[in-house]
Amino acid sequence: MWPIVWTAARTYAPYITFPVALVVGTVGYNLEWFIRGTPKSREEEKGILELREERKLQEQAGIDSTKVLSLKEKMEFAPKAALNRNRPEKS
Repeated sequence: MWPIVWTAARTYAPYITFPVALVVGTVGYNLEWFIRGTPKSREEEKGILELREERKLQEQAGIDSTKVLSLKEKMEFAPKAALNRNRPEKS
């Protein structure tokens, strides 16, 4: 009797597993919706780049943007190139 049951289950597996997967997926989707709250639409969500730009603008709000370091001041703190580390310094 068991070989007949296993053969039938193997033959009709898609017809058995699809409804089970559908029920599990629906329950999981509704449970996630219940835990998270109302889902936001795609238009309401802000992208990572938009959030980053807003954060940068908020950081820049209190800083005077006219006072910047000159290129020479920036170069003093720049590390030397990796290829020039073993070469003797020029006088």
